[in-house]
Amino acid sequence: MSVTTGCAKKEKTDLLKEVKSRGKIIVGVKYDAKPFGFIDQDEKIKGFDVDLCKELAKRILGDENAIEYQQVTSSNRIFAVTSGTVDLIAATTSITPKRAQIINFSSPYYIAGQAIMVPHGSPVKSINDLDGKKIIVVLGSTSEINIRQLFPKAKILGFRTYTDAFSALRNGRGDALTTDDTIIYGFIAENPGYIMLKDRITREPYGIGFKKGQEVESFVETVNFVLQELQEDGTLAMLEDKWLGDLKTVHGEKLAKVKVNENKS
Repeated sequence: MSVTTGCAKKEKTDLLKEVKSRGKIIVGVKYDAKPFGFIDQDEKIKGFDVDLCKELAKRILGDENAIEYQQVTSSNRIFAVTSGTVDLIAATTSITPKRAQIINFSSPYYIAGQAIMVPHGSPVKSINDLDGKKIIVVLGSTSEINIRQLFPKAKILGFRTYTDAFSALRNGRGDALTTDDTIIYGFIAENPGYIMLKDRITREPYGIGFKKGQEVESFVETVNFVLQELQEDGTLAMLEDKWLGDLKTVHGEKLAKVKVNENKS
């Protein structure tokens, strides 16, 4: 008589089937990254990424409210999706080769650029003035990696949230803050004492992130199909205009995106 020991390996469930059976998508979004993901005055989660996820839910499950939101930050969003805490992350996540080794990405849904924010009257007039300065970053972001590589003589001050990073700039703890221009647009809209330099350090294509594995492939393919639909029917353009149209106008001037470097990290 033979005896089998050990536990049988549990088969991984196809994520698309699991989502449809569950009747909702569990998404990781930022709560402090206006205008992409933020808690508004009515205490509801809103933003570009939030509306994008509603479109995914509507077109995959037939109900834009078939979503459970989980808060993520730049430093924990990758773990949130690799650990299975969320089905996907829509959290201003730039597609990079390094991240693509850890998670799967959808096709890009928005192209941002890393920019610099300084107070009015700052001696920092261009990115060439940053060497040797105190630069504030959000930990776990591509902005942190890029700025360390480009300005090794700069003193880097890192914070876990955008709110804490901006508070540090406002309190004079640093000379400049660097993050994606999309985030800076939101800060400037509510804090007119600050400006964004016209230079862009990198090109940052945002993608939706998923854990790796065959069980996720059909879900990724479905999301990419929906993103293509959103591109073709003008929905992505509508979302950009809704959440970024007014913010891109600073002091009556459209800020052009100037690609300085391709993001290689």
